[in-house]
Amino acid sequence: METYTANSIIELNPIAKKLVTLLNHIPVVALYGPMGVGKTTFIKEVCSVLGVSDTVNSPSFAIVNEYRDANDAPVFHFDLYRLKHANELIEIGGEDYFYSGHVCFVEWPEKAENLLPEKRINIHMEEKADGSRILLIKPFS
Repeated sequence: METYTANSIIELNPIAKKLVTLLNHIPVVALYGPMGVGKTTFIKEVCSVLGVSDTVNSPSFAIVNEYRDANDAPVFHFDLYRLKHANELIEIGGEDYFYSGHVCFVEWPEKAENLLPEKRINIHMEEKADGSRILLIKPFS
């Protein structure tokens, strides 16, 4: 597990670059943390490093957004906050995405944790009183 501190959005870039090096081996990333902690902001930064030119925003109502990276490979961004049951994720083929080998970011993974691959990267984010963000990055293997 590695711990990072970011005092600004600019400081997320080196953390995003570090994460991108792990995505070749573990493409599913589960992001944990309260509303407003910056999960989507961090995903935007990682997508920028991946060369995504699409607008990256939270798929709160759509559940999943698809972007394309610099190599035209799909990058999937899930927001499970509004799921009432994990079955809703099964109905849209969530497991197919997670096991596709393509990068998948999952916000609010606790809503359907049993459907996520065990081999994933868990990121726990928290905001400190001074506004800085702490990111704990733990790859599962």
